[in-house]
Amino acid sequence: MNTIWNLFFIFLKIGLFSIGGGYAIIPLIQEKVVNQTGWISEKMFTDIITISQMTPGPLAVNTSTFVGLQIGGFWGAVSATLGCVLCGVVISLFLYNFFQKHQNSTYIFEILNGLKSASLGLIISAAATIIILALFGTNKVYFNSIFEMLNWTALIIFFVTLLIVRKWKINPIVIIIISGILGIFFYL
Repeated sequence: MNTIWNLFFIFLKIGLFSIGGGYAIIPLIQEKVVNQTGWISEKMFTDIITISQMTPGPLAVNTSTFVGLQIGGFWGAVSATLGCVLCGVVISLFLYNFFQKHQNSTYIFEILNGLKSASLGLIISAAATIIILALFGTNKVYFNSIFEMLNWTALIIFFVTLLIVRKWKINPIVIIIISGILGIFFYL
Protein backbone atom coordinates (compact mmCIF):
# COMPACT_ATOMS: atom_id res chain seq x y z
CA MET A 1 0.00 0.00 0.00
CA ASN A 2 2.93 2.32 0.67
CA THR A 3 4.01 2.05 -2.98
CA ILE A 4 0.52 3.08 -4.11
CA TRP A 5 0.67 6.25 -2.00
CA ASN A 6 4.23 6.93 -3.17
CA LEU A 7 3.06 6.65 -6.77
CA PHE A 8 0.20 9.04 -6.09
CA PHE A 9 2.41 11.69 -4.47
CA ILE A 10 5.21 11.36 -7.02
CA PHE A 11 2.76 11.79 -9.89
CA LEU A 12 0.96 14.58 -8.03
CA LYS A 13 4.29 16.47 -7.95
CA ILE A 14 4.97 15.61 -11.58
CA GLY A 15 1.49 16.82 -12.55
CA LEU A 16 2.00 20.03 -10.58
CA PHE A 17 5.29 20.93 -12.28
CA SER A 18 4.67 19.69 -15.81
CA ILE A 19 4.08 22.74 -17.94
CA GLY A 20 3.58 22.05 -21.62
CA GLY A 21 1.73 18.78 -21.81
CA GLY A 22 2.62 15.24 -22.79
CA TYR A 23 6.16 15.40 -24.09
CA ALA A 24 7.20 17.96 -21.48
CA ILE A 25 6.24 15.56 -18.68
CA ILE A 26 8.45 12.72 -19.94
CA PRO A 27 11.75 14.00 -18.44
CA LEU A 28 10.03 14.54 -15.08
CA ILE A 29 8.63 11.01 -15.01
CA GLN A 30 11.96 9.58 -16.12
CA GLU A 31 13.83 11.46 -13.40
CA LYS A 32 11.52 10.15 -10.68
CA VAL A 33 10.82 6.54 -11.66
CA VAL A 34 14.06 5.67 -13.48
CA ASN A 35 16.83 7.83 -12.03
CA GLN A 36 15.69 8.53 -8.45
CA THR A 37 13.64 5.53 -7.36
CA GLY A 38 14.99 2.95 -9.82
CA TRP A 39 11.51 1.42 -10.08
CA ILE A 40 11.92 0.76 -13.81
CA SER A 41 14.84 0.62 -16.27
CA GLU A 42 15.54 3.09 -19.07
CA LYS A 43 14.64 0.43 -21.62
CA MET A 44 11.32 -0.29 -19.96
CA PHE A 45 10.62 3.44 -19.73
CA THR A 46 11.25 3.85 -23.46
CA ASP A 47 8.92 0.91 -24.15
CA ILE A 48 6.25 2.53 -21.95
CA ILE A 49 6.59 5.81 -23.89
CA THR A 50 6.23 3.91 -27.18
CA ILE A 51 3.10 2.11 -25.97
CA SER A 52 1.71 5.36 -24.55
CA GLN A 53 2.06 7.04 -27.94
CA MET A 54 0.24 4.20 -29.69
CA THR A 55 -2.75 4.15 -27.37
CA PRO A 56 -5.60 6.67 -27.53
CA GLY A 57 -5.55 9.50 -25.02
CA PRO A 58 -3.10 12.08 -23.72
CA LEU A 59 0.53 10.96 -23.60
CA ALA A 60 1.05 12.13 -20.00
CA VAL A 61 -1.98 10.22 -18.74
CA ASN A 62 -1.12 7.07 -20.69
CA THR A 63 2.49 7.16 -19.51
CA SER A 64 1.45 7.67 -15.89
CA THR A 65 -1.04 4.82 -16.16
CA PHE A 66 1.46 2.38 -17.69
CA VAL A 67 4.21 3.31 -15.21
CA GLY A 68 1.76 2.90 -12.31
CA LEU A 69 0.58 -0.44 -13.71
CA GLN A 70 4.15 -1.68 -14.02
CA ILE A 71 5.07 -0.65 -10.48
CA GLY A 72 1.87 -1.21 -8.50
CA GLY A 73 -0.55 -3.18 -10.64
CA PHE A 74 -4.14 -1.98 -11.09
CA TRP A 75 -4.18 0.29 -8.02
CA GLY A 76 -0.78 1.66 -8.97
CA ALA A 77 -2.19 2.64 -12.36
CA VAL A 78 -5.22 4.31 -10.76
CA SER A 79 -3.05 6.09 -8.20
CA ALA A 80 -0.46 7.39 -10.70
CA THR A 81 -3.15 8.54 -13.14
CA LEU A 82 -5.13 10.40 -10.47
CA GLY A 83 -1.97 11.99 -9.15
CA CYS A 84 -0.96 13.11 -12.64
CA VAL A 85 -4.25 14.77 -13.56
CA LEU A 86 -5.47 16.13 -10.22
CA CYS A 87 -3.27 19.23 -10.08
CA GLY A 88 -3.91 20.02 -13.72
CA VAL A 89 -7.67 19.92 -13.26
CA VAL A 90 -7.63 22.10 -10.14
CA ILE A 91 -5.11 24.59 -11.53
CA SER A 92 -6.95 24.80 -14.86
CA LEU A 93 -10.16 25.77 -13.09
CA PHE A 94 -8.41 28.57 -11.20
CA LEU A 95 -6.39 29.77 -14.20
CA TYR A 96 -9.42 29.90 -16.45
CA ASN A 97 -11.08 32.41 -14.14
CA PHE A 98 -7.85 34.37 -13.66
CA PHE A 99 -7.13 34.65 -17.41
CA GLN A 100 -10.70 35.67 -18.13
CA LYS A 101 -10.25 38.64 -15.79
CA HIS A 102 -6.75 39.60 -17.02
CA GLN A 103 -6.77 38.52 -20.66
CA ASN A 104 -5.44 41.86 -21.98
CA SER A 105 -2.47 42.13 -19.59
CA THR A 106 0.99 42.30 -21.19
CA TYR A 107 2.48 40.66 -18.08
CA ILE A 108 0.32 37.60 -18.61
CA PHE A 109 1.37 37.49 -22.26
CA GLU A 110 5.07 37.61 -21.30
CA ILE A 111 4.66 34.94 -18.62
CA LEU A 112 3.03 32.64 -21.18
CA ASN A 113 5.89 33.27 -23.63
CA GLY A 114 8.39 32.24 -20.97
CA LEU A 115 6.43 29.09 -20.19
CA LYS A 116 6.26 28.20 -23.89
CA SER A 117 10.05 28.45 -24.17
CA ALA A 118 10.58 26.25 -21.10
CA SER A 119 8.08 23.72 -22.46
CA LEU A 120 9.95 23.58 -25.75
CA GLY A 121 13.20 22.83 -23.92
CA LEU A 122 11.54 20.00 -21.98
CA ILE A 123 10.01 18.55 -25.15
CA ILE A 124 13.36 18.60 -26.97
CA SER A 125 15.04 16.97 -23.97
CA ALA A 126 12.44 14.19 -23.97
CA ALA A 127 12.80 13.71 -27.72
CA ALA A 128 16.60 13.48 -27.41
CA THR A 129 16.30 10.84 -24.69
CA ILE A 130 13.87 8.74 -26.74
CA ILE A 131 15.97 9.05 -29.91
CA ILE A 132 19.20 8.07 -28.14
CA LEU A 133 17.59 5.10 -26.41
CA ALA A 134 15.87 3.94 -29.60
CA LEU A 135 18.92 4.23 -31.84
CA PHE A 136 21.64 3.14 -29.40
CA GLY A 137 19.81 1.01 -26.83
CA THR A 138 21.38 2.98 -23.98
CA ASN A 139 21.42 6.53 -22.66
CA LYS A 140 25.23 6.54 -22.47
CA VAL A 141 26.70 7.09 -25.93
CA TYR A 142 30.42 7.59 -26.44
CA PHE A 143 31.54 9.54 -29.50
CA ASN A 144 34.44 7.22 -30.37
CA SER A 145 32.12 4.20 -30.66
CA ILE A 146 28.99 5.90 -31.97
CA PHE A 147 28.86 3.93 -35.25
CA GLU A 148 29.43 0.60 -33.51
CA MET A 149 26.60 1.25 -31.04
CA LEU A 150 24.13 2.57 -33.62
CA ASN A 151 21.09 0.41 -34.37
CA TRP A 152 21.02 0.83 -38.14
CA THR A 153 17.64 -0.86 -38.55
CA ALA A 154 16.04 1.54 -36.08
CA LEU A 155 17.74 4.47 -37.84
CA ILE A 156 16.39 3.40 -41.25
CA ILE A 157 12.86 2.90 -39.87
CA PHE A 158 13.14 6.33 -38.20
CA PHE A 159 14.16 8.18 -41.39
CA VAL A 160 11.66 6.34 -43.61
CA THR A 161 8.89 7.15 -41.12
CA LEU A 162 9.99 10.79 -40.95
CA LEU A 163 10.04 11.05 -44.74
CA ILE A 164 6.62 9.42 -45.17
CA VAL A 165 4.97 11.57 -42.51
CA ARG A 166 6.51 14.84 -43.74
CA LYS A 167 6.15 14.26 -47.48
CA TRP A 168 2.90 12.32 -47.85
CA LYS A 169 1.06 13.18 -44.60
CA ILE A 170 0.01 9.57 -44.01
CA ASN A 171 -2.09 8.92 -40.92
CA PRO A 172 0.16 8.26 -37.88
CA ILE A 173 -1.88 5.17 -36.96
CA VAL A 174 -0.97 3.58 -40.29
CA ILE A 175 2.69 4.47 -39.68
CA ILE A 176 2.60 2.92 -36.19
CA ILE A 177 1.07 -0.31 -37.51
CA ILE A 178 3.59 -0.56 -40.36
CA SER A 179 6.49 0.23 -38.00
CA GLY A 180 5.30 -2.46 -35.59
CA ILE A 181 5.19 -5.00 -38.41
CA LEU A 182 8.67 -3.95 -39.56
CA GLY A 183 9.89 -4.25 -35.97
CA ILE A 184 8.59 -7.82 -35.77
CA PHE A 185 10.17 -8.63 -39.14
CA PHE A 186 13.59 -7.11 -38.38
CA TYR A 187 13.98 -7.92 -34.68
CA LEU A 188 12.64 -11.47 -34.41
